[in-house]
Amino acid sequence: MKKFSLYLTILTVSLASCSKDDDNGPGALPAESETVSNLHAPQTGGQGEPVGGPFTKFDFESGATTTSDTEWDIAFRGTTIAVNGGTETGTNDEPERNGDAAAAIVDGTFASVTTAAGLTFAQDGANGFAIPTGSDNGWYNYNPQQFTITPIPGKILVFRTRNGNYAKVEILSYYRDNPSQPDMESESRYYTFNYLYNPNDGEDSLE
Repeated sequence: MKKFSLYLTILTVSLASCSKDDDNGPGALPAESETVSNLHAPQTGGQGEPVGGPFTKFDFESGATTTSDTEWDIAFRGTTIAVNGGTETGTNDEPERNGDAAAAIVDGTFASVTTAAGLTFAQDGANGFAIPTGSDNGWYNYNPQQFTITPIPGKILVFRTRNGNYAKVEILSYYRDNPSQPDMESESRYYTFNYLYNPNDGEDSLE
């Protein structure tokens, strides 16, 4: 009888362990959290002239910039952020979209945004970029007195990647080396941002 009871105990523990593993998904990979510093996003034109120049592409899977025509998720040029999903916006020199990436803007802190579930995602298209451009419309504020760009506090960018995975981004700075108080002398178009990427297919957790 004791042996039978011990067998039942071991079986119960084993089944509970398997159930927990199934809930997390077999072979689940940990989310990847990193900080990117000084991602350069130059542009030509501006100040009344047509804006142009190539976008700087970023791939969440590799955690690096890329020149690939296909293996990218988001792309930066000046204050504009494009996603690899949707159609052309009509902007000069924009990259071709060939994935299914999309974006949503969430109010909260980087730590408090823990899932992509229930969010409404947008893609680039004829009506504009998924992340709206212009001061106070998307991720940044422009100060016309100091001529500076600063991230809007409490705005977290959540992305569906080109392959259907999820990531979140907190933009920290638009200036080289992330100065605490940027001014007219600060070198702009250098992004510093935190991001977390969930590499597991179909999982919308962001923690």
